[in-house]
Amino acid sequence: MAVVKELFSAYSNGELPSHGGFIVSAFFDANSTYTKYEVTAYNAVKDIYPSEDGLTFQAEGRKIFVLVEPNNYSSKHIEPAYRDAFHKIPYRYKELETYTSRRQDRIMIGKEPVITYTSFTIVKSQGHNFSYIFYHTEDLLEAVQEFFEKSIWRDAGVPRVDAKNVTKTILESFNRVLEETMSSDE
Repeated sequence: MAVVKELFSAYSNGELPSHGGFIVSAFFDANSTYTKYEVTAYNAVKDIYPSEDGLTFQAEGRKIFVLVEPNNYSSKHIEPAYRDAFHKIPYRYKELETYTSRRQDRIMIGKEPVITYTSFTIVKSQGHNFSYIFYHTEDLLEAVQEFFEKSIWRDAGVPRVDAKNVTKTILESFNRVLEETMSSDE
């Protein structure tokens, strides 16, 4: 059965898997449905410690970013890699799979993971933002699928049918990261 916990609580309780895991963080714009998801797969943990910004993992990490851009977003002409800090993800349009909802929201998913070789930090959750740790279980893919379907629909305001359809593309990217993470463990 899938095990999903709030990241910072799991750290405080000494429950973070040191062999590796999957962290999903979500960042919400207070003035719109603009939403940024950061999916981090990690392994080869040397240390995990609190830092000024959040939790720092001395570990190898692979990140995939998902961006939900509402139809009325005024800076959609700017490449995601060149936007202001809150609206930025490290991809240009050609490096993204783009799905357009019936309401003309754009959901963009990184085609390839961004790899960190020594350390990465998961920023503290503030406001409605959150970070969850997904433990590696037999039903991990089903848990990630259910999570994204619900969050993109309920939290990011994308129509339910579109949220369900775009989650298939997110799972393809997640599965690629999962396979790469597992193969680097060997």
